[in-house]
Amino acid sequence: MHAHFLLELFGYAASALIAVSLMMSSILRLRLFNLAGAASFASYGLLIHAYPVAFLNSTIVLVNVYHLTRMLRAKQYYQLLKLRPDSDYLKCFLSFYRHDIQRILPGFEYRPGEKQVTLFILRDCAPVGVFIATENPAGVLHVVLDFVIPRYRDLKIGRFLFIEQAEFFRERGIREIIISPRTKAFGSYLVEVGFEPINCKQGAFRIWMAEKAEGGRP
Repeated sequence: MHAHFLLELFGYAASALIAVSLMMSSILRLRLFNLAGAASFASYGLLIHAYPVAFLNSTIVLVNVYHLTRMLRAKQYYQLLKLRPDSDYLKCFLSFYRHDIQRILPGFEYRPGEKQVTLFILRDCAPVGVFIATENPAGVLHVVLDFVIPRYRDLKIGRFLFIEQAEFFRERGIREIIISPRTKAFGSYLVEVGFEPINCKQGAFRIWMAEKAEGGRP
C-alpha cells in the first residue's frame, strides 16, 4: 500500500511539472519543465505497465530534446538602436506593454527629456526591450525604465546591455549607471548582471562603466 501511494505521488508530481511548464512565458523554461514532466510520466508509465503512456511521453522527451538543442545552438544577435525621445514607435511600444510595465513599475509615465538616453534592445532585428535613462553632468546615468518583454527575460539581455555594450556608454562619457528596482527579484537580477548595492534604504544599485583604477574605483 505504501509503495502504491508513493507511485501515485510520483504521477501527481509528473502532472504538476507538465502543468507548470504551460505557465512559463519563456520558451526555454517551458521546454525544460515539459521535458522533466514528460520524462517523469514516461517513467511512471513503465512503473505501472502503461506502455502507451510511456511511449507517448518518451516521444515528447525526444521532441523537447530536439528543440532545446536547436535553441541552445542557435546564434542570437543582439544590438542597440538609439531612438529619439519623442519616437512614435517608442510610444507605441510603451502603450502596447503598458499593463506589464505598470505591474513592474507602478505609476510609470513616460516623459521625454533632453538629457535622455533612449534605446531599443534588438534581438535578431526585433525589439525585445527598451532602456530609458537620464544623464547628469557628472557622467551618471539614472535609469527610468529597463524593460524586457516577458519571453526574453533572462540574463543574456542584461549582460549584453551592461557588460558587452559598456564601450557604448563610455563613449558618451557615462561613468556609472544607477537603478532603483521596485522588486527584490529585479534587485537579485541586477546583482547577477554585475551591479552592486549602494543604498540599502532606497534599494539603489550601480554598475561602473568607466575603466576601474588599481584601487577598484574608476
